Amino acid sequence: MQTQPDKKLLRNKLYVIIFGTNTPAGKYFDVILLWLIVLSTVVVMLESITAFREDYGPWFMWAEYAFTLVFSIEYGLRLWTARKPLGYALSFYGVIDLLSVLPTYLALVITSSQYLMIIRIFRLMRVFRVLKIARFMNEADALWNSLKASRAKIGVFLFAVLNVAVIMGTIMYIVEGGENGFTSIPRSVYWAIVTMTTVGFGDIHPNTDLGQFFSVILMILGYGIIAVPTGIVGVEMIRGNEGASINLSNTHCNNCGLTGHIEGSKFCRHCGSPL
Repeated sequence: MQTQPDKKLLRNKLYVIIFGTNTPAGKYFDVILLWLIVLSTVVVMLESITAFREDYGPWFMWAEYAFTLVFSIEYGLRLWTARKPLGYALSFYGVIDLLSVLPTYLALVITSSQYLMIIRIFRLMRVFRVLKIARFMNEADALWNSLKASRAKIGVFLFAVLNVAVIMGTIMYIVEGGENGFTSIPRSVYWAIVTMTTVGFGDIHPNTDLGQFFSVILMILGYGIIAVPTGIVGVEMIRGNEGASINLSNTHCNNCGLTGHIEGSKFCRHCGSPL
């Protein structure tokens, strides 16, 4: 029977391998894991092709069961070895790791839910940690901070755009009518959104002169609307770069995986674990 010190020693060794990338074993573990993620994603994509599914369906099924078993064991080991299991479970990587194994089990109850396994592609973000590309993670943090700082302005902007879409959709419903495809206000609003975003599916289009006049106005307005969110986020990014006087290190947290801490930090700014 394994003693308590032996279990603790095993747990610490597994922790270094699973969460660390500074050792050969840890790097090999993550590289193998990344390849398994790529292969499992390819299997899901190929299984969605009818010809392949008819010829190799059973092989795809057993391959997926094997991948799910490996990822389930890995997730269990991460929970067992993590310094703060709840911190890992609630972290970005922890949630993605859990979601990557759930679809296979859900497929036993809900048909076609196995295609949700494509979410495993997000696990490839671990490559930034494996290759120690901390600069890219810092740039991602800067973009995310800019988006958060812009959320109020963008929210107001989107609300205004929605109002314009509703108003123009209602006008087109009155002007064009059901005989020209504008059978209801919601369908007319759909047309207004498609037109403003310059997508232009063409499934609905105005036939009257007045309707085409309003369409021209909406299309011109659409070009201006597309540029506004870019400008809002761009301003926040410039502000962030001008105020970035704090130096960030490439240290990553072995508990939650966050990269980019202030130089000299002893604890993770997300989960509080020692660095």
